[in-house]
Amino acid sequence: MSRRSGGLIGAWAEAQRQQQRQAEARRTAVVRDRQRAEREQRAYERDMARMHREQRAEYRRRREADVLRRTQELDARVAELEGLLAAGCGAPAFRVSALRRDESVEPFSPGPLGRPVAMPDPALYQAQGGWTASGRAQAEREARARYERDWYAAQAAESRRAEQLREYRRQYDEWAAATVRQAREHNAGLAGLAEAMRRGEPETVVEFFSAALYASSAWPEGFPREVSAAYDRGVRQLVLDWALPGFDVVPEAKGVRYLVGTDQEKPVPRPVTQRRALYRDVVAQCVLLALREVFVADEAGALGSVALNGFVDDRDPATGRPARVVLATVAVEREVFEGLHLELVDAVECLTVALRGQLSARPDQRVAVRPVRSPDRVGSGVASHGGGEEPDLLAMDPVEFEGLVAELFRARGLQAVTTQRSNDGGVDVDAVDPDPISGGSIIVQVKRYRNTVPPSAVRDLYGTVQGAGANKGVLVTTSGFGPGSYAFANGKPLTLVSGPELVDLLHRHGLRGRLGTTSSATGPATGTGPGARAGARAGTGTGAGTAAGSDPGPEASHASVDDDTADFNVLGMDWSGSVALDVCALVCTGPRVISDDHFVFFNNPGTPDGSVRMMRAFSGDRAAVRVEFDGLPERADRLVLVAAVDPEVNPDADLSGFTDAGIRLRDASGVELDRLTVSDGRAGETALVLGSFRRRAGGDWDFVLGGKGYPGGLAALVGDFGIEVA
Repeated sequence: MSRRSGGLIGAWAEAQRQQQRQAEARRTAVVRDRQRAEREQRAYERDMARMHREQRAEYRRRREADVLRRTQELDARVAELEGLLAAGCGAPAFRVSALRRDESVEPFSPGPLGRPVAMPDPALYQAQGGWTASGRAQAEREARARYERDWYAAQAAESRRAEQLREYRRQYDEWAAATVRQAREHNAGLAGLAEAMRRGEPETVVEFFSAALYASSAWPEGFPREVSAAYDRGVRQLVLDWALPGFDVVPEAKGVRYLVGTDQEKPVPRPVTQRRALYRDVVAQCVLLALREVFVADEAGALGSVALNGFVDDRDPATGRPARVVLATVAVEREVFEGLHLELVDAVECLTVALRGQLSARPDQRVAVRPVRSPDRVGSGVASHGGGEEPDLLAMDPVEFEGLVAELFRARGLQAVTTQRSNDGGVDVDAVDPDPISGGSIIVQVKRYRNTVPPSAVRDLYGTVQGAGANKGVLVTTSGFGPGSYAFANGKPLTLVSGPELVDLLHRHGLRGRLGTTSSATGPATGTGPGARAGARAGTGTGAGTAAGSDPGPEASHASVDDDTADFNVLGMDWSGSVALDVCALVCTGPRVISDDHFVFFNNPGTPDGSVRMMRAFSGDRAAVRVEFDGLPERADRLVLVAAVDPEVNPDADLSGFTDAGIRLRDASGVELDRLTVSDGRAGETALVLGSFRRRAGGDWDFVLGGKGYPGGLAALVGDFGIEVA
């Protein structure tokens, strides 16, 4: 073999070796990449597994924290029940002096009216131009004319200001005099009340001590406050029937456990014997606490003794009719009761041994005892408070409440049934409107709340409506809704029915229902006498109210107007923010204004009959409407108040600056009776329905909160009420 051929073979072999090395390098790189990818995959899987473990651990911690919180709430409720008497002994005593009114008034503050109109400065009216003598003379005459025109305009404005100031001062003086006079009359009435208590007048004694029980802050939220009372003047004994909480006041569960394996929560039942013993102790504590509230309120020494029967509402098994079951009864002399240290006693032993009262052995099973004495056997001076003829929607059984709502829908011509208590998918009442055009399936949810319904409940209802393919959803509550709820419901097939609107609908269809405790006693609404709630009703100040100091619940935003009070009321409007608004009123039958003449606004300051008209606002108000509720047309069933941005003053503004708004309900003299809070404005909207006064079946007027906003201003709003805007 030649050298040349050997060189070729060597080159070829070298090329083969190079190719082999390159192939080996590629295989090594592939293996290395695969190993790196496997390592990264294993690391990713480890990270994911760790994250899942952490998520599961965090989820478990949240669930365990939730059950711990609920268990602690149950423990706190039991502790509250066990310490009811000891805590109640620290509550302040009811005193007549607490009802006394301040006889001073806020000083006169005219605001901008107190500043004189500035007169024009002659130095600012110099002649302009004029190269010749005649031109300069002409320029001087024009400058003089401008000055004189502006001077006369300023003088006229100053005259108007002075006149308005005098009128405003006159109104203030009248209001201040009326306010001081009413405060003095009220305080004089309190002096008469104290004297009547010392004389032992039965009606005054009964009213005073009933108010003391209602006004007490010793009772936990949810405890009933219902009393029937009579006063035996001969023996100076007050006889009371006082409502007790039911057996369900003691929590059925002792705690809550979280089962990790099944991811479920399981209530831990409270032993029945423990529930029974605690409820019996609660009954005894309630009786002793009610006695304490009555005796410590007796400044005048009107009571020599008190006979008290603690009862619960039940049904007579023989007739099926509602009946009162007395679970505890006692009669105690003042001297005996004052010798007790209630914060240290065992309630059951104190009631049954020290005071020799009777306590049901099985109050959980409604085993009754015989009353020592009943109010209806005293003979005269009997007064009932808190029971009322109409059922309290806030205290009604949830099943009965849903049934009442279903009955309301049936009374409106719909087919309605309540759903099962479980697996109802968020539906409490199924309703069908049989109208072939506007009818369809309606889903109804019922919320027996005391606080404002959160927007999340409205969103949940909308989801239920969409999921069920229903035509409409209705959310009915005993409380109310905030602007967020109304904003979400706007434009959707949802209807929100607040507590006052529900009561109004019930009365319109012959059904019964009320919100919270009301009193039939009359007296000045600003608090004359015990048991009056300030500002509960419009007019000259006469009307019913809840007990002084008691929790008004949802009725805090609920005002009514008596038909037999003053000639007119003033609805004063105030709000925060610098946005300029036009406040208007519409006199309506249902959702439509009676006529264009019954739309009261800046270009139509009054209705044809004068029952509604704009007026100058009192001090503290930014706008005011004068209303003669008695003078409204018979066919009018509502007076709607609205507000809209003034496009001339604030052309680019919206209602986002409309906050802390309210309607001051005043009597004819300007004395504030109540303040009705209305919804805040929202960005993008330029008109808002503040609320409406609606005529009830008995002739009274209730206030129903509004909240619907309009981005199209006043024109869009009044269009919804049947007014055509050119």
